[in-house]
Amino acid sequence: MAMTKIGRSSGTSRFFNICRWTTSLANTTTTTTRDETKILHTTTTSTSSKGGGGTTKSMNLFTAINQALHIALDSHPRTYVFGEDVGFGGVFRCTTGLADRFGKQRVFNTPLCEQGIVGFGIGLAAMGNRAIAEIQFADYIYPAFDQIVNEAAKFRYRSGNQFNCGGLTIRAPYGAVGHGGHYHSQSPEAFFCHVPGIKVVIPRSPREAKGLLLSCIRDPNPVVFFEPKWLYRLAVEEVPEDDYMLPLSQAEVIREGSDITLVGWGAQLAVMEQACADAQKDGISCELIDLKTLIPWDKETVEASVKKTGRLLISHEAPVTGGFAAEISASLVERCFLRLEAPIARVCGLDTPFPLVFEPFYMPTKNKILDAIKATVNY
Repeated sequence: MAMTKIGRSSGTSRFFNICRWTTSLANTTTTTTRDETKILHTTTTSTSSKGGGGTTKSMNLFTAINQALHIALDSHPRTYVFGEDVGFGGVFRCTTGLADRFGKQRVFNTPLCEQGIVGFGIGLAAMGNRAIAEIQFADYIYPAFDQIVNEAAKFRYRSGNQFNCGGLTIRAPYGAVGHGGHYHSQSPEAFFCHVPGIKVVIPRSPREAKGLLLSCIRDPNPVVFFEPKWLYRLAVEEVPEDDYMLPLSQAEVIREGSDITLVGWGAQLAVMEQACADAQKDGISCELIDLKTLIPWDKETVEASVKKTGRLLISHEAPVTGGFAAEISASLVERCFLRLEAPIARVCGLDTPFPLVFEPFYMPTKNKILDAIKATVNY
């Protein structure tokens, strides 16, 4: 008997829907515009830059992910990659060639069962292996929620650090793509940011994706790694071909400014950069920060910037209520209250299910961000 899920197509119709959806994405050529706790194992090697020099090659984001997985499998014989359809390359082709090179015992397909995928990964990691589990779309990570938050996140804590599943990395493509609708467009990162014991990481570009993914795989804590599928093929840049890692829990100021601080992550950074450029034409100097790691996040970098500019705007695709922007806002009010010149602004998705034809109205667009920049600076 075929397994089915409510709200999720199955069998032949699901296969062809994915094929049409993926082909459409491949042909897209334009874009629109906790502190660390003791339940996390800390180590200097997990957050130190390594390599990244040498020769570079122009590649898109999914190719950078694929290269990182090749390196992870090649450099550690007890690394495994598994998930729905990963054996033939996956819906987004991120695992292309892995099974051919490393064998089907290390790169293999799983049943259509997200809780089973993560549960298996927890057990594999608990035995000292590096388990890289793929959830085909972040929208379908919810069946695995109990395994992630009640098992993986608490594994080390409940044993008094006698055992752990720190070798587990969960990859999932997240966010809008232009035509994904409510089951292929969600940004569920805030759900996991409430859970001590796991890390949440989101890259903005191919170079960041490769370096951060390798750091996540080698970090001694379970990590949820969300990949912005909008950028799989659209984001292209020079990426070092060697093995390198980028530090976790370290934000990056990617544009310096003096009038207002903007904070974001993932695909939203490109939209925010456009808004910053337009604001510059009106004489407003914006400082843009990529948070990269949402938990544990780099409060110090954001605090230093806000104390300099006196203003803060946070933007993400997820709905505004309960989104991670609210946590950032509350933390910065506690730390910078006397230095703030205006209320903190949030430009986020709407409090509705993710729409299909009304996606342009739902999204935190460049113009929405630009309006909020001007309103905050002129407060």
